[in-house]
Amino acid sequence: MQDNRHHPFRDSHQDREAASHIPDTPQTRAPSYALAFADEDFLCREELRPVRLQLELLKPEMFLNEAGINSTIVLFGGARIPEPAKKDGARTQTLADLSRYYDEARRFAEMMTRTSLEGGGTEDVIVTGGGPGVMEAGNRGAQDAGGRSIGLNIVLPHEQAPNPYVTPDLCFNFHYFAIRKMHFLMRASAVCVFPGGFGTLDELFEALTLIQTGRMAQVPFLLFGREFWEKIIDWEALADAGTISEDDLKLFRFVETADEAVAALDSWEGKGEKRGVIPGR
Repeated sequence: MQDNRHHPFRDSHQDREAASHIPDTPQTRAPSYALAFADEDFLCREELRPVRLQLELLKPEMFLNEAGINSTIVLFGGARIPEPAKKDGARTQTLADLSRYYDEARRFAEMMTRTSLEGGGTEDVIVTGGGPGVMEAGNRGAQDAGGRSIGLNIVLPHEQAPNPYVTPDLCFNFHYFAIRKMHFLMRASAVCVFPGGFGTLDELFEALTLIQTGRMAQVPFLLFGREFWEKIIDWEALADAGTISEDDLKLFRFVETADEAVAALDSWEGKGEKRGVIPGR
């Protein structure tokens, strides 16, 4: 590990190593004697939640900075959507039909990664949730192009592992959903949402809310699959009821293919602006 300290004090790694060789006595075996930063049981105490939140914010941020990742293209989408070659094993006919979006996600990620690599590979890096389905397709497309991609996994009650296409050094695991969603958007230059379930809907609406309320700059926001999204969400009914404005319907666009998505990104107006913010203020 590179030593980039700018102070004369003893390194914490050195003390952690030294502490592992101390004499075995009742005093040294006591939980109170363990170094606080090296004591996993202590770090998992209820009172340490603020520290754990901070660590989950800091670790990916530091690693991504060190990797030179400046901006990302976010791919949200369902873990259950199969690769077309495996659609016969889908739970429902609808999932089998939606398998075409696996290929579109993969192709879109490949196209965007090739463009990113032309500029050095630090901008518009693909980031997904790191799991199966659409997430796998996104990371796979980036690998097809010979580029890096990010995976933001989360610990779930059932067994889960990152898909094999995430760049290993850019694969992260989270305990807190809120911090994970924050990392999805901190570097986002575009958000692309494919058909999915509760998790995808949660990510979709949180991102839209941040843009709608001016808490986040406007970025291209694409929904793949108009038929799917208009079937499960009556967007016009929200506007007709007045619970959102007509202008809010302009925050996103529907696309069907990777080619349409790339064209939409290229023609998007108002990128980087914040709603309700007076220029120059």
